[in-house]
Amino acid sequence: MNILSVTAEIFPLVKTGGLADVAGSLPKALMAHGIHTRSLVPGYPSVMRALTAALPVAQYDRLFGERATLVAGQTGGLDLLVLDAPGFFDRQGGPYADDHGNDYPDNWKRFAAFSFVAAQIAEHGVADWRPDIIHVHDWHPALSLVYLKFSSRVEIPRVLTVHNLAFQGQFPAHRFTELGLPDEAYSVEGLEYYGDLGYLKGGLQAADAITVVSPTYAREIMSPTFGMGLEGVMNARHDDVIGIVNGIDMEVWNPCSDPYIENHFSTRAPLRRLANRQKLLDRFGLSDTAGPVFAAVNRLTWQKGMDLLAGVVDEIVKGGGKLIVHGQGDAAIEDAFMEAARRFPHSVSVEIGYDEPLAHQIHAGADAMLVPSRFEPCGLTQLYALRYGCVPIVARTGGLSETIIDANEAALHAQVATGIQFSPVDANELRLALRRAFRLFKRRRVWERLRRQGMRTDCSWHRSAAQYAELYGRVLTPDIRLAG
Repeated sequence: MNILSVTAEIFPLVKTGGLADVAGSLPKALMAHGIHTRSLVPGYPSVMRALTAALPVAQYDRLFGERATLVAGQTGGLDLLVLDAPGFFDRQGGPYADDHGNDYPDNWKRFAAFSFVAAQIAEHGVADWRPDIIHVHDWHPALSLVYLKFSSRVEIPRVLTVHNLAFQGQFPAHRFTELGLPDEAYSVEGLEYYGDLGYLKGGLQAADAITVVSPTYAREIMSPTFGMGLEGVMNARHDDVIGIVNGIDMEVWNPCSDPYIENHFSTRAPLRRLANRQKLLDRFGLSDTAGPVFAAVNRLTWQKGMDLLAGVVDEIVKGGGKLIVHGQGDAAIEDAFMEAARRFPHSVSVEIGYDEPLAHQIHAGADAMLVPSRFEPCGLTQLYALRYGCVPIVARTGGLSETIIDANEAALHAQVATGIQFSPVDANELRLALRRAFRLFKRRRVWERLRRQGMRTDCSWHRSAAQYAELYGRVLTPDIRLAG
Protein backbone atom coordinates (compact mmCIF):
# COMPACT_ATOMS: atom_id res chain seq x y z
CA MET A 1 0.00 0.00 0.00
CA ASN A 2 1.31 3.44 -0.95
CA ILE A 3 0.43 6.53 1.08
CA LEU A 4 1.00 10.14 0.05
CA SER A 5 1.47 12.00 3.33
CA VAL A 6 1.23 15.77 2.97
CA THR A 7 2.58 17.94 5.77
CA ALA A 8 3.96 21.44 6.29
CA GLU A 9 6.46 20.18 8.88
CA ILE A 10 8.49 17.02 9.33
CA PHE A 11 11.11 16.13 11.95
CA PRO A 12 14.07 16.47 11.84
CA LEU A 13 13.98 18.90 8.90
CA VAL A 14 11.51 21.56 10.04
CA LYS A 15 9.62 21.72 13.33
CA THR A 16 7.48 24.16 15.27
CA GLY A 17 5.58 21.58 17.33
CA GLY A 18 4.25 18.05 17.60
CA LEU A 19 2.97 17.94 14.01
CA ALA A 20 6.55 17.59 12.79
CA ASP A 21 7.32 14.75 15.19
CA VAL A 22 4.24 12.80 14.13
CA ALA A 23 4.82 13.39 10.41
CA GLY A 24 8.42 12.22 10.79
CA SER A 25 7.81 9.12 12.90
CA LEU A 26 4.50 7.66 11.66
CA PRO A 27 5.86 6.67 8.21
CA LYS A 28 8.60 4.61 9.88
CA ALA A 29 6.07 2.87 12.14
CA LEU A 30 3.80 2.03 9.19
CA MET A 31 6.58 0.12 7.45
CA ALA A 32 5.97 -2.78 9.83
CA HIS A 33 2.49 -3.07 8.31
CA GLY A 34 3.74 -3.20 4.72
CA ILE A 35 2.80 0.43 4.11
CA HIS A 36 5.13 2.68 2.13
CA THR A 37 4.81 6.43 2.72
CA ARG A 38 6.12 9.28 0.60
CA SER A 39 5.89 12.62 2.35
CA LEU A 40 5.30 15.83 0.40
CA VAL A 41 6.78 18.83 2.19
CA PRO A 42 7.50 22.46 1.25
CA GLY A 43 11.02 23.29 0.10
CA TYR A 44 12.07 25.39 3.07
CA PRO A 45 15.82 26.14 3.19
CA SER A 46 16.38 23.53 5.94
CA VAL A 47 14.64 20.88 3.85
CA MET A 48 16.54 21.67 0.67
CA ARG A 49 19.87 21.54 2.52
CA ALA A 50 19.10 18.10 3.95
CA LEU A 51 18.01 16.39 0.72
CA THR A 52 20.32 13.75 -0.70
CA ALA A 53 20.34 12.58 -4.32
CA ALA A 54 17.50 14.95 -5.17
CA LEU A 55 15.92 14.21 -8.54
CA PRO A 56 13.55 16.62 -10.36
CA VAL A 57 10.31 14.81 -11.21
CA ALA A 58 7.98 17.67 -12.27
CA GLN A 59 8.26 21.28 -13.36
CA TYR A 60 5.78 24.16 -12.88
CA ASP A 61 6.38 27.31 -14.89
CA ARG A 62 3.55 29.29 -13.29
CA LEU A 63 2.38 27.74 -10.04
CA PHE A 64 0.23 30.53 -8.63
CA GLY A 65 2.60 32.93 -10.36
CA GLU A 66 5.86 31.27 -9.26
CA ARG A 67 8.29 28.85 -10.87
CA ALA A 68 8.58 25.59 -8.97
CA THR A 69 10.15 22.17 -9.23
CA LEU A 70 8.99 18.98 -7.56
CA VAL A 71 11.99 16.95 -6.47
CA ALA A 72 12.28 13.48 -4.98
CA GLY A 73 14.89 12.55 -2.42
CA GLN A 74 15.66 10.80 0.83
CA THR A 75 17.03 11.83 4.19
CA GLY A 76 17.03 10.27 7.64
CA GLY A 77 15.02 7.25 6.53
CA LEU A 78 12.28 9.44 5.03
CA ASP A 79 11.14 9.15 1.42
CA LEU A 80 10.36 12.72 0.39
CA LEU A 81 8.75 14.71 -2.37
CA VAL A 82 9.69 18.37 -1.96
CA LEU A 83 8.05 21.35 -3.61
CA ASP A 84 11.00 23.59 -4.37
CA ALA A 85 9.29 26.95 -4.89
CA PRO A 86 11.74 29.65 -3.73
CA GLY A 87 9.20 32.45 -4.16
CA PHE A 88 6.97 30.75 -1.58
CA PHE A 89 9.29 28.89 0.79
CA ASP A 90 12.84 30.26 0.62
CA ARG A 91 12.45 32.70 3.49
CA GLN A 92 14.52 33.55 6.55
CA GLY A 93 11.64 33.40 9.04
CA GLY A 94 9.63 30.41 10.18
CA PRO A 95 7.35 28.22 8.09
CA TYR A 96 4.31 30.47 8.58
CA ALA A 97 5.55 33.76 10.03
CA ASP A 98 8.49 36.12 9.87
CA ASP A 99 11.11 36.65 12.56
CA HIS A 100 8.79 39.06 14.35
CA GLY A 101 5.96 36.55 14.55
CA ASN A 102 3.84 38.15 11.83
CA ASP A 103 2.02 35.71 9.53
CA TYR A 104 3.15 35.93 5.93
CA PRO A 105 0.41 37.80 4.05
CA ASP A 106 0.54 35.31 1.19
CA ASN A 107 0.02 32.19 3.31
CA TRP A 108 -3.27 31.66 1.49
CA LYS A 109 -1.34 31.39 -1.78
CA ARG A 110 1.69 29.49 -0.47
CA PHE A 111 -0.41 26.65 0.87
CA ALA A 112 -2.91 26.75 -1.99
CA ALA A 113 0.03 26.08 -4.32
CA PHE A 114 1.29 23.34 -2.01
CA SER A 115 -2.19 21.77 -1.88
CA PHE A 116 -2.64 21.99 -5.65
CA VAL A 117 0.57 20.02 -6.22
CA ALA A 118 -0.49 17.45 -3.61
CA ALA A 119 -3.78 16.96 -5.45
CA GLN A 120 -1.94 16.58 -8.76
CA ILE A 121 0.30 13.86 -7.31
CA ALA A 122 -2.70 12.08 -5.79
CA GLU A 123 -4.56 12.21 -9.11
CA HIS A 124 -1.80 11.42 -11.60
CA GLY A 125 1.07 9.99 -9.57
CA VAL A 126 4.67 11.02 -10.16
CA ALA A 127 7.65 9.29 -11.77
CA ASP A 128 5.96 5.88 -12.05
CA TRP A 129 4.72 6.04 -8.45
CA ARG A 130 1.05 6.36 -7.63
CA PRO A 131 -0.45 6.58 -4.13
CA ASP A 132 -3.41 4.49 -3.01
CA ILE A 133 -4.44 7.05 -0.36
CA ILE A 134 -3.72 10.73 0.30
CA HIS A 135 -3.32 11.56 3.98
CA VAL A 136 -3.00 15.26 4.85
CA HIS A 137 -2.10 16.84 8.17
CA ASP A 138 -3.78 19.98 9.53
CA TRP A 139 -4.95 23.03 7.56
CA HIS A 140 -1.88 23.69 5.42
CA PRO A 141 -2.54 20.93 2.82
CA ALA A 142 -6.27 20.51 3.56
CA LEU A 143 -7.18 22.39 0.37
CA SER A 144 -5.77 19.46 -1.63
CA LEU A 145 -8.79 17.40 -0.60
CA VAL A 146 -11.07 20.16 -1.90
CA TYR A 147 -9.23 20.15 -5.23
CA LEU A 148 -9.70 16.39 -5.43
CA LYS A 149 -13.38 16.51 -4.48
CA PHE A 150 -14.41 19.26 -6.88
CA SER A 151 -11.90 19.09 -9.72
CA SER A 152 -10.54 15.56 -10.01
CA ARG A 153 -11.95 12.70 -12.05
CA VAL A 154 -9.95 10.20 -10.01
CA GLU A 155 -11.44 8.57 -6.92
CA ILE A 156 -8.65 8.29 -4.35
CA PRO A 157 -9.46 7.88 -0.64
CA ARG A 158 -8.88 11.08 1.31
CA VAL A 159 -7.78 11.09 4.98
CA LEU A 160 -7.27 14.22 7.09
CA THR A 161 -5.64 14.32 10.52
CA VAL A 162 -6.40 17.25 12.81
CA HIS A 163 -3.53 17.90 15.19
CA ASN A 164 -5.03 21.11 16.60
CA LEU A 165 -8.44 22.44 15.60
CA ALA A 166 -7.47 25.93 16.76
CA PHE A 167 -5.36 26.45 13.62
CA GLN A 168 -7.72 26.55 10.66
CA GLY A 169 -6.29 28.50 7.71
CA GLN A 170 -8.98 31.19 7.44
CA PHE A 171 -8.60 33.74 4.65
CA PRO A 172 -10.69 36.45 2.91
CA ALA A 173 -13.38 35.16 0.58
CA HIS A 174 -12.22 37.31 -2.35
CA ARG A 175 -9.20 35.02 -2.73
CA PHE A 176 -11.50 32.21 -3.91
CA THR A 177 -11.42 33.31 -7.55
CA GLU A 178 -7.64 32.83 -7.57
CA LEU A 179 -7.73 29.22 -6.37
CA GLY A 180 -8.85 27.74 -9.69
CA LEU A 181 -11.78 25.86 -8.19
CA PRO A 182 -15.33 25.60 -9.62
CA ASP A 183 -17.95 27.95 -8.15
CA GLU A 184 -19.69 25.16 -6.24
CA ALA A 185 -16.59 24.70 -4.10
CA TYR A 186 -17.46 27.97 -2.34
CA SER A 187 -20.45 26.65 -0.44
CA VAL A 188 -21.46 25.37 2.97
CA GLU A 189 -20.41 21.90 1.80
CA GLY A 190 -17.04 23.30 0.70
CA LEU A 191 -14.81 26.21 1.60
CA GLU A 192 -17.31 28.83 2.80
CA TYR A 193 -16.66 29.55 6.47
CA TYR A 194 -18.46 32.43 8.19
CA GLY A 195 -18.18 34.47 5.00
CA ASP A 196 -14.47 33.65 4.57
CA LEU A 197 -12.46 30.77 3.16
CA GLY A 198 -11.75 27.95 5.58
CA TYR A 199 -9.01 25.63 4.33
CA LEU A 200 -9.36 23.21 7.24
CA LYS A 201 -13.16 23.42 7.10
CA GLY A 202 -13.12 22.58 3.40
CA GLY A 203 -10.78 19.67 4.02
CA LEU A 204 -13.02 18.32 6.76
CA GLN A 205 -15.97 18.42 4.37
CA ALA A 206 -14.01 16.69 1.60
CA ALA A 207 -12.29 13.97 3.65
CA ASP A 208 -13.45 10.37 3.54
CA ALA A 209 -12.06 9.80 7.03
CA ILE A 210 -11.00 12.24 9.73
CA THR A 211 -8.60 11.36 12.50
CA VAL A 212 -7.80 13.42 15.55
CA VAL A 213 -4.94 12.71 17.87
CA SER A 214 -6.78 11.23 20.84
CA PRO A 215 -10.23 9.72 21.50
CA THR A 216 -10.91 12.27 24.25
CA TYR A 217 -10.16 15.16 21.89
CA ALA A 218 -12.44 13.51 19.31
CA ARG A 219 -15.28 13.86 21.82
CA GLU A 220 -14.26 17.32 23.03
CA ILE A 221 -14.31 18.93 19.59
CA MET A 222 -17.98 18.09 19.21
CA SER A 223 -18.69 20.80 21.81
CA PRO A 224 -18.62 24.62 21.47
CA THR A 225 -15.92 24.77 24.18
CA PHE A 226 -13.35 22.89 22.11
CA GLY A 227 -14.86 22.97 18.63
CA MET A 228 -13.38 26.37 17.78
CA GLY A 229 -16.32 27.25 15.54
CA LEU A 230 -16.13 23.93 13.70
CA GLU A 231 -18.23 21.89 16.13
CA GLY A 232 -21.12 21.90 13.65
CA VAL A 233 -18.95 20.38 10.95
CA MET A 234 -17.48 17.86 13.38
CA ASN A 235 -20.91 16.77 14.61
CA ALA A 236 -22.14 16.41 11.04
CA ARG A 237 -19.14 14.15 10.31
CA HIS A 238 -19.09 12.36 13.68
CA ASP A 239 -19.45 8.89 12.15
CA ASP A 240 -16.29 9.52 10.13
CA VAL A 241 -14.14 10.79 13.03
CA ILE A 242 -11.75 8.52 14.88
CA GLY A 243 -9.35 9.36 17.69
CA ILE A 244 -5.90 7.76 17.50
CA VAL A 245 -3.35 8.66 20.17
CA ASN A 246 0.04 9.75 18.88
CA GLY A 247 3.16 7.76 19.57
CA ILE A 248 6.78 8.88 19.67
CA ASP A 249 9.92 7.71 17.92
CA MET A 250 11.41 5.43 20.56
CA GLU A 251 14.87 5.61 19.00
CA VAL A 252 15.02 9.40 18.76
CA TRP A 253 13.79 9.58 22.36
CA ASN A 254 15.85 6.85 23.99
CA PRO A 255 17.63 7.59 27.31
CA CYS A 256 19.90 4.60 26.74
CA SER A 257 21.45 6.03 23.58
CA ASP A 258 20.38 9.69 23.20
CA PRO A 259 23.34 11.57 21.65
CA TYR A 260 22.14 14.82 23.23
CA ILE A 261 22.59 13.66 26.83
CA GLU A 262 25.91 12.91 28.46
CA ASN A 263 24.83 10.25 30.95
CA HIS A 264 22.67 7.46 29.56
CA PHE A 265 20.31 5.67 31.91
CA SER A 266 17.45 3.19 32.11
CA THR A 267 15.11 1.61 34.64
CA ARG A 268 17.94 -0.84 35.37
CA ALA A 269 20.49 1.95 35.85
CA PRO A 270 18.42 4.84 37.26
CA LEU A 271 21.17 6.43 39.35
CA ARG A 272 23.00 7.59 36.22
CA ARG A 273 20.13 10.01 35.74
CA LEU A 274 21.26 12.03 38.78
CA ALA A 275 24.30 13.28 36.88
CA ASN A 276 21.99 14.69 34.20
CA ARG A 277 20.00 16.48 36.90
CA GLN A 278 23.11 18.17 38.26
CA LYS A 279 24.34 19.03 34.80
CA LEU A 280 20.98 20.59 34.00
CA LEU A 281 21.04 22.75 37.12
CA ASP A 282 24.57 23.89 36.25
CA ARG A 283 23.51 24.65 32.66
CA PHE A 284 20.75 26.96 33.91
CA GLY A 285 22.77 28.51 36.72
CA LEU A 286 20.70 27.04 39.54
CA SER A 287 22.06 25.62 42.77
CA ASP A 288 21.43 22.05 43.85
CA THR A 289 18.31 21.40 45.86
CA ALA A 290 16.74 18.70 47.98
CA GLY A 291 13.42 19.65 46.42
CA PRO A 292 12.12 18.74 42.98
CA VAL A 293 13.33 20.33 39.76
CA PHE A 294 10.27 21.29 37.71
CA ALA A 295 10.46 22.04 34.01
CA ALA A 296 8.22 23.30 31.23
CA VAL A 297 9.24 22.73 27.61
CA ASN A 298 6.35 24.12 25.64
CA ARG A 299 4.97 26.95 23.58
CA LEU A 300 4.43 29.88 25.91
CA THR A 301 0.78 30.42 25.03
CA TRP A 302 -2.66 30.63 26.59
CA GLN A 303 -3.62 27.26 25.12
CA LYS A 304 -0.70 25.60 26.88
CA GLY A 305 -1.67 27.21 30.20
CA MET A 306 1.71 28.88 30.51
CA ASP A 307 0.15 32.04 31.92
CA LEU A 308 -1.23 29.92 34.77
CA LEU A 309 2.23 28.53 35.46
CA ALA A 310 3.79 31.98 35.42
CA GLY A 311 1.26 33.02 38.03
CA VAL A 312 2.15 30.24 40.52
CA VAL A 313 5.94 30.37 40.40
CA ASP A 314 5.94 31.45 44.05
CA GLU A 315 4.46 28.05 45.00
CA ILE A 316 7.51 26.30 43.56
CA VAL A 317 9.96 28.69 45.17
CA LYS A 318 8.23 28.56 48.54
CA GLY A 319 8.38 24.77 48.56
CA GLY A 320 12.11 24.71 47.88
CA GLY A 321 11.85 23.61 44.26
CA LYS A 322 13.44 24.90 41.09
CA LEU A 323 11.79 25.82 37.80
CA ILE A 324 13.31 25.67 34.31
CA VAL A 325 11.30 27.07 31.39
CA HIS A 326 12.23 26.61 27.74
CA GLY A 327 10.00 27.78 24.92
CA GLN A 328 8.68 30.78 23.08
CA GLY A 329 5.31 32.28 22.32
CA ASP A 330 3.24 35.22 23.50
CA ALA A 331 5.36 38.21 24.45
CA ALA A 332 3.38 38.90 27.64
CA ILE A 333 3.90 35.34 28.89
CA GLU A 334 7.57 35.38 27.97
CA ASP A 335 7.92 38.64 29.94
CA ALA A 336 6.11 37.14 32.93
CA PHE A 337 8.58 34.27 33.12
CA MET A 338 11.57 36.55 32.63
CA GLU A 339 10.30 38.72 35.48
CA ALA A 340 9.95 35.62 37.68
CA ALA A 341 13.54 34.70 36.89
CA ARG A 342 14.64 38.20 37.95
CA ARG A 343 12.69 37.94 41.21
CA PHE A 344 13.95 34.45 42.01
CA PRO A 345 17.38 34.20 40.34
CA HIS A 346 18.45 31.19 42.41
CA SER A 347 15.25 29.23 41.83
CA VAL A 348 13.93 30.08 38.36
CA SER A 349 15.72 30.06 35.01
CA VAL A 350 14.22 30.79 31.60
CA GLU A 351 15.57 30.35 28.08
CA ILE A 352 13.35 31.78 25.35
CA GLY A 353 13.42 29.91 22.03
CA TYR A 354 13.53 26.25 21.15
CA ASP A 355 16.56 23.99 20.86
CA GLU A 356 16.07 20.27 20.21
CA PRO A 357 19.18 19.01 22.05
CA LEU A 358 18.34 21.20 25.04
CA ALA A 359 14.80 19.81 25.12
CA HIS A 360 16.23 16.30 25.42
CA GLN A 361 18.58 17.41 28.20
CA ILE A 362 15.75 18.98 30.18
CA HIS A 363 13.62 15.86 29.94
CA ALA A 364 16.60 13.75 30.99
CA GLY A 365 17.45 15.87 34.04
CA ALA A 366 14.30 17.44 35.48
CA ASP A 367 12.26 15.64 38.13
CA ALA A 368 8.83 16.74 36.87
CA MET A 369 7.44 18.14 33.62
CA LEU A 370 4.61 20.69 33.81
CA VAL A 371 1.93 20.55 31.10
CA PRO A 372 -1.00 22.70 32.34
CA SER A 373 -2.74 22.99 28.95
CA ARG A 374 -6.26 24.40 28.78
CA PHE A 375 -6.81 22.04 25.86
CA GLU A 376 -4.40 19.53 24.38
CA PRO A 377 -5.38 17.37 21.39
CA CYS A 378 -2.77 14.77 22.31
CA GLY A 379 0.49 16.23 23.54
CA LEU A 380 3.94 14.73 23.10
CA THR A 381 5.86 16.49 25.87
CA GLN A 382 4.31 14.23 28.50
CA LEU A 383 5.25 11.15 26.45
CA TYR A 384 8.86 12.28 26.20
CA ALA A 385 8.79 12.92 29.95
CA LEU A 386 7.53 9.40 30.67
CA ARG A 387 10.25 7.91 28.49
CA TYR A 388 12.93 9.86 30.38
CA GLY A 389 11.69 9.31 33.94
CA CYS A 390 10.50 12.91 34.31
CA VAL A 391 7.15 12.72 36.11
CA PRO A 392 4.43 14.56 34.14
CA ILE A 393 2.07 16.97 35.92
CA VAL A 394 -0.76 17.52 33.47
CA ALA A 395 -4.20 19.05 33.08
CA ARG A 396 -6.99 16.50 32.72
CA THR A 397 -7.89 17.30 29.13
CA GLY A 398 -7.55 15.77 25.66
CA GLY A 399 -4.74 13.31 25.18
CA LEU A 400 -3.16 14.26 28.49
CA SER A 401 -6.03 12.58 30.32
CA GLU A 402 -5.50 9.37 28.32
CA THR A 403 -1.73 9.04 28.43
CA ILE A 404 -1.11 9.79 32.12
CA ILE A 405 -2.48 7.76 35.04
CA ASP A 406 -3.00 9.95 38.08
CA ALA A 407 -1.03 9.16 41.23
CA ASN A 408 -4.01 8.79 43.52
CA GLU A 409 -3.58 6.37 46.41
CA ALA A 410 -5.38 3.51 44.64
CA ALA A 411 -3.18 3.85 41.54
CA LEU A 412 -0.06 4.17 43.66
CA HIS A 413 -0.99 1.04 45.62
CA ALA A 414 -1.59 -0.86 42.38
CA GLN A 415 1.71 0.52 41.03
CA VAL A 416 0.13 1.78 37.80
CA ALA A 417 0.38 5.55 38.38
CA THR A 418 2.60 7.49 35.97
CA GLY A 419 2.03 11.17 36.86
CA ILE A 420 -0.25 13.79 38.38
CA GLN A 421 -3.45 15.10 36.82
CA PHE A 422 -5.46 18.15 37.86
CA SER A 423 -8.83 19.59 36.95
CA PRO A 424 -10.38 22.08 36.40
CA VAL A 425 -7.58 23.90 34.63
CA ASP A 426 -7.03 26.99 36.76
CA ALA A 427 -4.33 28.50 38.93
CA ASN A 428 -5.74 27.12 42.18
CA GLU A 429 -5.82 23.53 40.95
CA LEU A 430 -2.32 23.91 39.53
CA ARG A 431 -1.12 25.05 42.96
CA LEU A 432 -2.73 22.00 44.53
CA ALA A 433 -1.06 19.75 41.94
CA LEU A 434 2.32 21.28 42.76
CA ARG A 435 1.72 20.64 46.47
CA ARG A 436 0.88 17.02 45.68
CA ALA A 437 4.15 16.77 43.77
CA PHE A 438 6.13 18.14 46.71
CA ARG A 439 4.51 15.63 49.07
CA LEU A 440 5.13 12.70 46.74
CA PHE A 441 8.72 13.79 46.10
CA LYS A 442 9.41 13.54 49.84
CA ARG A 443 8.22 9.92 49.75
CA ARG A 444 11.36 8.86 47.92
CA ARG A 445 10.43 5.23 47.29
CA VAL A 446 6.99 6.23 46.05
CA TRP A 447 8.47 8.86 43.71
CA GLU A 448 11.01 6.42 42.32
CA ARG A 449 8.29 3.86 41.64
CA LEU A 450 6.29 6.57 39.90
CA ARG A 451 9.30 7.47 37.78
CA ARG A 452 10.06 3.85 36.86
CA GLN A 453 6.44 3.07 36.01
CA GLY A 454 6.43 6.02 33.64
CA MET A 455 9.58 4.77 31.94
CA ARG A 456 7.95 1.38 31.40
CA THR A 457 4.95 2.92 29.63
CA ASP A 458 4.64 1.97 25.98
CA CYS A 459 4.80 5.36 24.23
CA SER A 460 5.62 3.85 20.85
CA TRP A 461 3.63 3.92 17.63
CA HIS A 462 3.01 0.17 17.84
CA ARG A 463 -0.73 0.21 18.62
CA SER A 464 -1.48 3.52 16.91
CA ALA A 465 0.24 2.54 13.66
CA ALA A 466 -1.88 -0.61 13.62
CA GLN A 467 -4.98 1.58 13.96
CA TYR A 468 -3.88 3.72 11.02
CA ALA A 469 -3.19 0.60 8.96
CA GLU A 470 -6.69 -0.67 9.76
CA LEU A 471 -8.20 2.71 8.84
CA TYR A 472 -6.37 2.75 5.51
CA GLY A 473 -7.72 -0.70 4.75
CA ARG A 474 -11.26 0.43 5.48
CA VAL A 475 -11.17 3.52 3.26
CA LEU A 476 -9.71 1.45 0.43
CA THR A 477 -12.70 -0.92 0.50
CA PRO A 478 -15.50 0.79 -1.48
CA ASP A 479 -18.44 -0.94 0.21
CA ILE A 480 -17.37 0.16 3.68
CA ARG A 481 -15.91 3.57 2.88
CA LEU A 482 -16.47 5.91 5.83
CA ALA A 483 -17.94 8.69 3.68
CA GLY A 484 -18.98 9.44 0.14
